[in-house]
Amino acid sequence: MDMQKEVETHGLRYKCILFMIIISVLIIVGTVVLALVEGMDFVDAFYCVCSTITTLGRFFLHIAELNTLKRQKKLVNWVLNRRMTAIDLEAADLDGDGDVSAAEFIIYKLREMGKICQEDISPILKEFEDLDVDQSGTLSTSDITLAQNPQTNT
Repeated sequence: MDMQKEVETHGLRYKCILFMIIISVLIIVGTVVLALVEGMDFVDAFYCVCSTITTLGRFFLHIAELNTLKRQKKLVNWVLNRRMTAIDLEAADLDGDGDVSAAEFIIYKLREMGKICQEDISPILKEFEDLDVDQSGTLSTSDITLAQNPQTNT
């Protein structure tokens, strides 16, 4: 799991570096072309290129955002309309007790939809376990009181 996250991080880093190189080349070439061919001052040519790139960037950002929303909606529809299998049931059983509670089912479906990941769930689960002082699997006012006063539960 850590290796996959590291590969994704490096991939994203390389994409950002490549993007910065491409943008830099476009700015330099565009500025030089406008200055030499159109006879513009270098500052004016640079300004013109930068304003064009940022305007196009905003346009492409909106197109990418629209495409992402469509793909996310398709994924959500697929997750909500597909039938559960025994393998899905086993994967949804977070506490391994053989039964899937409503909370486990919701978490499983949200993970399938890509709305949350294990890295989102783990710290919340750790906080729950820290607050569940009597280790009953549920939180009560006595759990919260005991968790806030650690010297009383020793």
